[in-house]
Amino acid sequence: MNRGQKLDRLWLRAWKIGERQANGHRLPILHHLALRGYAIGLLDLANFLLVDGNRSSFGRIGDGNSPAFLIYRAYCSGSATAAQNMAMTYFWLGDLAAYRRWLRRAAHAGDPDASNELQRFELRQPYGLARKMRRLRPLRRDES
Repeated sequence: MNRGQKLDRLWLRAWKIGERQANGHRLPILHHLALRGYAIGLLDLANFLLVDGNRSSFGRIGDGNSPAFLIYRAYCSGSATAAQNMAMTYFWLGDLAAYRRWLRRAAHAGDPDASNELQRFELRQPYGLARKMRRLRPLRRDES
């Protein structure tokens, strides 16, 4: 078994613990995956640390323990999902310039959804959370 398969199995165990399908502690596994530079583990740990959704808990890219640094590190390892995740995080924080910049990076990294979203560049989203930010738009006919 190679290193990638081991990390995949370890992340799957952390995911099962998070979904209450297995016993154990999830956070030490996520820290281990983050130290190994495993992109999905970095994103999962960032989502775990970013619980309240405000700017201060997101931190800065220069802070080694912040969710922003973890997502940036996953992006630097080649994850297009990390760039998309960073873009959406900035959208929910209300920083639309950073949202557009990270959408561009996600599209450049190969995420087709990000390139489509960048072409439309919608400032309003059809999600319930967008209502709190006053950025709600109604669903289109082709959306469910």
